[in-house]
Amino acid sequence: MTQISTAEITNKLCFGTFYNGLTDCVNHLLWEEDKYEDGIKWKFLEHRGPFFPPEYQHLPDNVNFYYNGQYIVKLGLAAEEVALFFAQMLDHEYTTKDVFRNNFFKDWRKEMTLEERVLISDLNKCDFRELHTMHKEKVEARKVMSKEEKLVMKGTNQKIVEEYGFCILDHHRERIGNFKIEPPGLFRGRGEHPKQGMLKKRIQPEDVIINCAKKSCIPEPPAGHHWKEVRHDNTVTWLASWTENVQGSCKYVMLNPSSKLKGEKDWEKYEVARRLKSCVNGIRQQYQQDIKSKQMETRQRAVALYFIDKLALRAGNEKEEGETADTVGCCSLRVEHITLHDLLEDKDCVVEFDFLGKDCIRYYNKVPVTKRVFKNLKLFMKNKEPGDDLFDRLNTCLLNKHLSSLLPGLTAKVFRTFNASITLQEQLQQLSNMTDNPAEKLLSYNRANRAVAVLCNHQRVPPKTFDQSMANLQSKIDGRREQLALAKSELKLAKKEVKAHSSDSKLVVERKKKAVQRCEEQLMKMEVQATNREENKQIALGTSKLNYLDPRISVAWCKNMEVPLDKIYNKSQRDKFAWAVDMTGADFIF
Repeated sequence: MTQISTAEITNKLCFGTFYNGLTDCVNHLLWEEDKYEDGIKWKFLEHRGPFFPPEYQHLPDNVNFYYNGQYIVKLGLAAEEVALFFAQMLDHEYTTKDVFRNNFFKDWRKEMTLEERVLISDLNKCDFRELHTMHKEKVEARKVMSKEEKLVMKGTNQKIVEEYGFCILDHHRERIGNFKIEPPGLFRGRGEHPKQGMLKKRIQPEDVIINCAKKSCIPEPPAGHHWKEVRHDNTVTWLASWTENVQGSCKYVMLNPSSKLKGEKDWEKYEVARRLKSCVNGIRQQYQQDIKSKQMETRQRAVALYFIDKLALRAGNEKEEGETADTVGCCSLRVEHITLHDLLEDKDCVVEFDFLGKDCIRYYNKVPVTKRVFKNLKLFMKNKEPGDDLFDRLNTCLLNKHLSSLLPGLTAKVFRTFNASITLQEQLQQLSNMTDNPAEKLLSYNRANRAVAVLCNHQRVPPKTFDQSMANLQSKIDGRREQLALAKSELKLAKKEVKAHSSDSKLVVERKKKAVQRCEEQLMKMEVQATNREENKQIALGTSKLNYLDPRISVAWCKNMEVPLDKIYNKSQRDKFAWAVDMTGADFIF
């Protein structure tokens, strides 16, 4: 890896240039470098700070906002910008929801002048259609841009990436992940989020904390502004942070997933999950014993761990009431979230779960459990109201503290990672067949991945274009079947000519055979594609593949099945898992 002195780095960056001799790629040498003592992430860090979106500009004079069907209202800059956010979403179902509309109107009025608030008192009387039309015209104009215009835009974006999208970390030029500050807009959330429609305010430099090395060239804020704070904390990996106003959560500018630090963190995460494999049986025996404990706290912890292990439930975090949507995890389940059935569908001791999990995705499952677990659940629910906590003596911190005492670094999330990775490996062993064609091998991989996604409850809403897309694919399949039937009939005719001893007929037969073979292969590929799409209709495969599945399992499978890795991971994903690609052999076992 090419290196450069700290003095040269500072000199180059301060004058707005980058040391282009440094490689943009992460290779195996990064993983072989010595690590710092505990807690220290880097010795030198320099960057340009985040990139801010452009300031809002007034609407053209020919685009008007109307109120009550007759008033042309020229809004002030702040109120007009927020009005445009709503106008851009007029063709989306969000703007028909009462919660979204009420939250938007409340926050919009905060951006209005006194005169605007006096006039505009009813959202139903607001006419945003001209603003919406202008927005749609801009979207369409971008779609029909000429090749030259696209090249100009690409060049402009590339300059921004070159200036803000890289940092110098311990003498290496590293990509930054999300270096652009998110522009203001209206909060959507997932599902029926109670804060949907609220205004996500514009982030200013005064809101941003910068983190860099003491001896680095500190980023310059935009003209007329200053940073909230400049820190030199080498125990963290973020470059900048701020607090967003809707949910009060911290946002960070982080290194790209392909960076050395991110790769090391991923590797360590999966290694902890692999270490769990060697002691998981002992942990399971322990919580089975704890289910019989005389201590209620111990019993509740054991039952919660049973669910986290068997069902891959998230642990759940404590939240302030009303701060976010009513989502829960295992430790924060309430009595109303489960129903106990002594007998259901010919199965004994069935627990019926029904609650909103992360991102407001519904978790619904009917699971047979052991008699001891079932008996304890009845005890936990006794004399409680539907809104009371099921595990009233337990929280995520207590659970993770107990787990870390069993294995350093072990948390409830590690169980989820462990079970997801083990499931993928077992499913791949069961479903994969070396004699399958490439399309069938990929179908097997996706089915194994799908089993993990179902386990982790990674659902998605089917795309709006799904039915039309499937119809188009089915039309192509029907057309290919007709071609195959024609090719077979032509082959049959050619074989008859062979019997008649016509000239060159044998060569014709071979060509017809190959034509039939090509049609069969293409038809098989299309049919597999249709099956894959249908099975993935409501399942999100990406979340588990990128966050819970040890990538070394997939790399080893590709090598064993002779499947190109780019069929499983795209370019950015291969960069993210460069460490796994580099160090994994075909004999890897999770």
